[in-house]
Amino acid sequence: MNDALDFFANPRAAGPRGALPLGPLTRADFEAAEAALTAWPGYAPSPLRRLDGLARETGLGAVFYKDEATRFGLGAFKPLGAGFAAARAAQRALAAHGCEAEVADIVAGRWREALADVTLASATDGNHGRALAWAARAFGARCEIHIHAAVSQGRADAIAAFGARVTRTSGGYDDSVRAVFDEAARRGWIVVQDTAAGSYRDAPLDITAGYGLIAGEIARQLDAPPTHVFAQAGVGGLASALAARFALEWGARRPFFVTLEPTRAACVLASLRAGRPVALTGDIDTAMAGLSCGEVSAIAWEVLETGADAAISLSDDWAFAGMRRLADPAPPDAPIVGGECAGGAVGALMALAALPEARVALGLDASSRVLLIGTEGATDPAIYAGITGRAPEAVAG
Repeated sequence: MNDALDFFANPRAAGPRGALPLGPLTRADFEAAEAALTAWPGYAPSPLRRLDGLARETGLGAVFYKDEATRFGLGAFKPLGAGFAAARAAQRALAAHGCEAEVADIVAGRWREALADVTLASATDGNHGRALAWAARAFGARCEIHIHAAVSQGRADAIAAFGARVTRTSGGYDDSVRAVFDEAARRGWIVVQDTAAGSYRDAPLDITAGYGLIAGEIARQLDAPPTHVFAQAGVGGLASALAARFALEWGARRPFFVTLEPTRAACVLASLRAGRPVALTGDIDTAMAGLSCGEVSAIAWEVLETGADAAISLSDDWAFAGMRRLADPAPPDAPIVGGECAGGAVGALMALAALPEARVALGLDASSRVLLIGTEGATDPAIYAGITGRAPEAVAG
């Protein structure tokens, strides 16, 4: 499968001693999100696991895996972005009617009556929509979610279980984004989407700030910075949040930053290669649910244009191999339930183990300490079992 991996070294990368790649993000943005999210009922830091067996197999010094499968009981990292952005959107909606509300009070449900007629909306591959529905229900707002043709019924049902109305649209992810914006304009909904374009920036900025909590936790969980980070891109929200927050936390000691995407939907890699944002056309469907995105967010690009040192794209087969490796590890690693995007991060290391030229270009060797982001667990148990041959509960023990 090694021919199913592509990589690109970014010639415009700032490097560890260059200007901090923050784009529009500030320390205050991250601090506000962290204050809100750590006060949310049920908050707990997600675990950072050490995978010594995988490090040995791939010829690396250490591999760390940030396991987001436990986040707020929703199985993915998305509640951090959707939760904070939803609360901020509700705060702005209340302010427009003369109500000055604190985010903490909104999250605590103290404005449920006033928010009963507010509708939050979004398009999703699954996890973001589920997290937005969860947040809206927590503080009493309505929720409308658009999904595209390839989203599994299991993921659609998981969104609806939180009280959202789910509408399936034709086409792919980008088509569902356009559809939800169009309908929201007609119906007065508030769109909470992670893709920034034109003047639409408030919600994507809040979402990105929320994701930065992951990096803050990691900085507190590690004694020293890793040498490399592999971060899933999609529209770039998570990757840009991590790149910016790590730059703030570690400055010149910040790690070599690598974005990770599916071969069919590698809009960040294509944009870095072109030196400008590139919108992909054609079939961008991938099994890595959540990464079937054809265009990088404007906010993410402002960070990743110089904050990404390199970009990798890989086939779904490598993501499946990574999922199976997590479920059936080499000692001393414990089994981990990781979904398709999480499996992609592990699969990338497995693929790179047999590509010496790519390893040299990325600076990977026996002294490297690599951080992977386990973005989700088995968000669709049926799909997970079909790929790994085991139910998620059997893997988790």
